[in-house]
Amino acid sequence: MSPLITTNELAGMLRRESSPTVLDVRWRLQGPPGRQDYERGHLPGAVFVDLDTELAAPSSGGGRHPLPEADALEVTLRRAGVDSTLPVVIYDDGDGSAAARAWWLLRWAGHGQVAVLDGGYAAWVAEDRPVTQEQPRPAPSDFRVEPGQLPVVEAEGAARLAREGLLLDARAPERYRGAHEPMDPRPGHVPGAVNAPFAEHVNSAGRWRSPAELADRFADLGVTGDTPVGAYCGSGVTACSVILALEQAGVSGPDNPPRLYAGSWSDWVSDPRRSAATGEQPG
Repeated sequence: MSPLITTNELAGMLRRESSPTVLDVRWRLQGPPGRQDYERGHLPGAVFVDLDTELAAPSSGGGRHPLPEADALEVTLRRAGVDSTLPVVIYDDGDGSAAARAWWLLRWAGHGQVAVLDGGYAAWVAEDRPVTQEQPRPAPSDFRVEPGQLPVVEAEGAARLAREGLLLDARAPERYRGAHEPMDPRPGHVPGAVNAPFAEHVNSAGRWRSPAELADRFADLGVTGDTPVGAYCGSGVTACSVILALEQAGVSGPDNPPRLYAGSWSDWVSDPRRSAATGEQPG
């Protein structure tokens, strides 16, 4: 299944008897809570899943959005009605990065049919498609989380990728350079990492760029078919957008999947022994 789905494709799927599970993961880094938006209106049948409390574990001093424990994620996905035999479509109301976190987690958990709605909630509403305030109560599923189906790295592995492969930093350029750091105690980036801002995956209309455009962008950053690649961001959320974009571009595959540094910069700077680089891209 392609990592992205259009509004037309989703509308057609929702008319079928065996329709996909739809997850609403609207989220903003500094609030307000996405549930408020969900309660004002959402796609028919969509179940709200909270990124901060259900798609992340409580922070314990490292990264701000650690991966959830497998059993806790399983409870969340079963509550939402996720079924291994049915596709899952996920949307947010921004650039797709929050939805990409849920996409990555479901893939990591072993679900093979997961897609992000291109353009998200805004695209759906702009086309006058139906929304509702009715909150569904899906029958609990028996979905089993089998963690580890996508690779992750810790800080040492991220540093190795920056030296021996390619480590992509998904944050905005000013955060990468260390010129502005609104969230974490130290500015800068992992030494050797290359800036690949997640916001550049979409165009001015909020739609994802074409596979060819994304492939050209990653080629300019040094990605090749056999390049070991990893991605990180501030807390492990928007880095998932990089991984989705790599798959959409066709420059990653099962023999060389991109790795997620889930702890990301918020984990990296939690250890004062780890150095922080500042300034422009290396080379």
